[in-house]
Amino acid sequence: MNRSFLSVCCFAIGFAGVFAGRPAFAAPPASDQKFVDFAAQTDMVEANLGDLAQSAGNSQAVKDYGQMLTTDHTSDYQKLQSAAQQAGLTVPTAIDAQHNKSMVGPMHALKGAAFDKKFSHEMVSGHSEAIAMYKKEAADGQNPALKAYAQDTLATLGKHLDDAKNLEQGKPPAGQ
Repeated sequence: MNRSFLSVCCFAIGFAGVFAGRPAFAAPPASDQKFVDFAAQTDMVEANLGDLAQSAGNSQAVKDYGQMLTTDHTSDYQKLQSAAQQAGLTVPTAIDAQHNKSMVGPMHALKGAAFDKKFSHEMVSGHSEAIAMYKKEAADGQNPALKAYAQDTLATLGKHLDDAKNLEQGKPPAGQ
């Protein structure tokens, strides 16, 4: 009799969430995890390229922009970790092979003016993509902490994009 009672209790606990309209022990939505993966890769790549810009860049404007990227994206990564932890999600801790091959590796092969040109173009492209992803998460994300994080980060990404556009046009970033 005790075994039957125990089985019924375990069954009831396991399905309690189903009867409440959601599965018990539900995993976080895949879309939020994808966003966390994207944001973490973006932060790590941008901080890495920011470091590289300080040594491989030709113009002082590119070097200064690189320092800003390193500072801002390192800070942002820490905020992402906090929001992801609240959401019960895992944050990648290293740049993946795809980003190393497609973004980081090619930039290491460049120096001086060639680096500046490619770097500014990649920063416009990358920040445009990031802004679109962050806007989508802020509007459609499932977890309130991640939605707030995405919304709060948009202003910084917008500044980075504006400054990258100025660099691409040969102008100094705003405020320099």
